[in-house]
Amino acid sequence: MLRITELRLPLDHTEDALRAAVLARLGIEPAALHRIDVFRRGYDARRRNAIELIYTLDIALADEAGVLQRHAGDPKIRPAPDTRYRFVGHAPVDYAVPGGRPVVVGFGPCGLFAALILAQMGLRPIVLERGKAVRERTQDTWGLWRRRELNPESNVQFGEGGAGTFSDGKLWSQISDPRHLTRKVLTEFVQAGAPEEILVVSKPHIGTFRLVSMIEKMRAQIESLGGEIRFRAQVTDLLVEDGRVQGVQLADGTRLATDHVILALGHSARDTFAMLQARGVFMEPKPFSVGFRIEHPQSLIDRARFGPNAGHPLLGAADYKLVHHAKNGRSVYSFCMCPGGTVVAATSEPGRVVTNGMSQYSRNERNANAGIVVGIAPADYRQGGGEGPVSPLDGIAFQRALESHAFELGGGNYDAPGQRLADFLRGRPSQAFERVQPSYQPGVRPTDLATALPAYAIEAIREALPAFERGIPGFALPDAVLTGVETRTSSPLRITRGRDLQSLNVKGLYPAGEGAGYAGGIMSAAVDGIEVAEAVGRALLPRSAAAPLTAA
Repeated sequence: MLRITELRLPLDHTEDALRAAVLARLGIEPAALHRIDVFRRGYDARRRNAIELIYTLDIALADEAGVLQRHAGDPKIRPAPDTRYRFVGHAPVDYAVPGGRPVVVGFGPCGLFAALILAQMGLRPIVLERGKAVRERTQDTWGLWRRRELNPESNVQFGEGGAGTFSDGKLWSQISDPRHLTRKVLTEFVQAGAPEEILVVSKPHIGTFRLVSMIEKMRAQIESLGGEIRFRAQVTDLLVEDGRVQGVQLADGTRLATDHVILALGHSARDTFAMLQARGVFMEPKPFSVGFRIEHPQSLIDRARFGPNAGHPLLGAADYKLVHHAKNGRSVYSFCMCPGGTVVAATSEPGRVVTNGMSQYSRNERNANAGIVVGIAPADYRQGGGEGPVSPLDGIAFQRALESHAFELGGGNYDAPGQRLADFLRGRPSQAFERVQPSYQPGVRPTDLATALPAYAIEAIREALPAFERGIPGFALPDAVLTGVETRTSSPLRITRGRDLQSLNVKGLYPAGEGAGYAGGIMSAAVDGIEVAEAVGRALLPRSAAAPLTAA
């Protein structure tokens, strides 16, 4: 087949316009065109009154070679790539895994796909998840949102599905993907019950409610292939001897012997990070970002982005991506934008307040929300002052201080502190919320956010919000709501690994995903899980079985 990229048509083109455009683009007769498959559909909304759909198409033709020859100089007409996933290999029947079955620590997107790939290779992984199964975990999460009751081991951060379960379910990423691993992720999600449109639209998403049932189906697939998932199984120690993994120890005292451990922790496994540092695992501090969640009426964002086409079914709820370089040298940007969603309580520790954003598949809630965050570097969060080295755990201490202060500003009952945008810009406390009502549960206390972040961050955000008005008319709406604090944008440290994807100083340990500092979001974490699982497969499979195989 051939692939045509960047074929543009009007937003409301007729059903037969696509076929006609392909015929015209290739210069062929109708009889020569056998089939059109839409591989990707996006849109260009830079001209709000003339929004265009942008197609990537795979075409079956009678004379493919001839068409290619006639368009040899056109970079937008090429042979269609083979996007099928190929396994590293497959273990023979009844294969005894040397060194013990591989262990995956954490069952978020990274751990889920690491375990799935290992299971599909016949390596029967054991997954250790400190939280609960996804439906029990959902009930515990509602306990905080509805009753102010936090379960530190079962919440937005911990449990089956990871933090991505309570998010917008965004399934796109800007990572380099020469092997089309993102296609593997999307295909597995569709097989687990996701809508097939995620294979086509340029910015696919699923939403929380659909993710729950999908994760359960993927867990069942892993188990059917010989994998094992253990919930409420917190790893409290890493067993290391002579620079090599020997196994893990759980909170109940159980020890599992294994030579291969995938660490898919997520960015909030703070006690596990401390344990790893105590065991001498090499890690280093890294930049991350802190800020607030901002809420606007979704209708305002739709009009600003789509103009008269706001509400069109092919466009859905509008999103945005903004960045501003402040005069004080700080970068302020929008993070994890959730169209038609809600701001959620995302703490995993008592006495702290953390915000995040979430949307359902429909994206039909009243407000749009996004993180408005400021980039910080390790030097910004060095603990104890001075000019000494920054500890890998200093970023966690910095996050905790902000989260504890937000808890106090919110009233000490898991309400979040919030402020109207106009009041924030003028430096005066808010007394009430008006046109825009905050969506965060259990509640938002109007206050002054000036002390919720370091002074340089407040200064940069105050400069950025009016500047964002240029890209999104109405963004500086006086009644827009800021809710604090957004601290867990990414891991504050990196568990550094080498080219073989193993820890620099502990062989058999494979740091992976967001918690290890190698991903940011569902898709990139899932892809990293696949690649790390392949590295384990190459180490464990016999050479006769380690040749690439086409996935079923």
